[in-house]
Amino acid sequence: MAILPIDNGRYGTKEMMDIFSEQKKVDYQLEIEGAAAIAQSEIGIISKVVGKEIHRAATSGKITAKRIKQLEAKSDHDTAALVESLSEKCSKKARPWIHYGLTSNDLVDTSNSMQMRDALQIIEPKVARMASILAKKAVKHGKIPAVGRTHGQHASIISFGLKFANWAAEMAKHVERIEEIKKRILICKTLGVVGTGSLMGAKSLEVQRRAAKRLKLFPAEVTTQVVPRERYAEYAFQIALIGTTLEKIAIEIRNLQRTEIGEVAEQFKKGQMGSSAVPVKRNPIKSERVSSLSKLVRSQVAVAFENIPLWHERDLSNSANERFTIPTASILVDEMLETMTRIVSNLMVNEKRIVDNLYITKGQIFAEFVLEALIRKGIPRFVAYKDVQRVAFEANDKGMFYIDAIKNDKAFTSQLTVKEIDSIFSPEKHLGASPAIIKNVERTVQKTVKKFI
Repeated sequence: MAILPIDNGRYGTKEMMDIFSEQKKVDYQLEIEGAAAIAQSEIGIISKVVGKEIHRAATSGKITAKRIKQLEAKSDHDTAALVESLSEKCSKKARPWIHYGLTSNDLVDTSNSMQMRDALQIIEPKVARMASILAKKAVKHGKIPAVGRTHGQHASIISFGLKFANWAAEMAKHVERIEEIKKRILICKTLGVVGTGSLMGAKSLEVQRRAAKRLKLFPAEVTTQVVPRERYAEYAFQIALIGTTLEKIAIEIRNLQRTEIGEVAEQFKKGQMGSSAVPVKRNPIKSERVSSLSKLVRSQVAVAFENIPLWHERDLSNSANERFTIPTASILVDEMLETMTRIVSNLMVNEKRIVDNLYITKGQIFAEFVLEALIRKGIPRFVAYKDVQRVAFEANDKGMFYIDAIKNDKAFTSQLTVKEIDSIFSPEKHLGASPAIIKNVERTVQKTVKKFI
């Protein structure tokens, strides 16, 4: 019986789940045994015949997780069980050289790297696609004036497309970050019990280099019995960072979908129910799911950091929890990417409501530009500021439109003509550098993600 939602298929794509399946983990570790044997045979540590035999048996696909579990029930050691199961497939001549010079964590840590390698091969293109979709949305909505909010209050006018441009730029940065961390986290380690390569001696570094190349990883520079857990913490942090950017998008969508704002809405498919009790509700449940999962993904970072300080050349205080942290973070952020891609691709944008919201404050959102107009007339900033604020507060108390209040106040009419005042209250004139910013972001995104799209 499944206990966790990722076990029963509620969350997680099949391609990502497969990476962390029991059999796949076994296959990774057997691939490491085979790569190490071939490398050792190439430089004369073991014979070429033996090296090829071990490699052939390790990559035959005939060694199962089920058999390893049977052997582990006796030995109470998963790596010993894997080595024994591999021995069952090899001749007496080859058996003494299986796992030669290696230790358990050469398999565990290097297979973790292989999992992270393959997880990133799934995640990175999806991040790139997300960046591309957001950039296109930025361009599409770039000319729509919208309310810019700070502290939850109307602040000034922005391009609605600028929201998407901000998100697109950060998703593109995540592609860059993923590329940068690969050389630090995708580590192959075959240096034995305490990281000295003791049995293979001076040749151990060449074995590791060759095995790493075959496994499409980077050879460890220096280790104890384990790869330094700073590497895993960096992976967890990067995955959480992606998840948190997705949550940032989700929270904005949730806020903009609020009844009082209503500028966007998640797609509501035919037959979908928003509430079991209130038939008219359209809840942003997918965005809320992203926010919820993001919290869990971020929690893995704390555990990963706790695993960095281990006793001496290593202890086992990291081992059990890493069976959770790496798969959980990878599977959930993949789920979040899938979900957010669908949300943004099908996002309903209510342009009329966006424009209507500009005038909820009866034009007070233009205060910044009224202030700027007075300053240009030579009025000291703080003098102008006090007049702009005074009339705004008076207009609010009286329920007046801000433009009418300004036209009835000498502090403004003595400095500005009616035509100049009217010109201030045209939202399309106040998009600032938004068109250029959006264009620059689109160009950067296209350049960053072109190999994935």
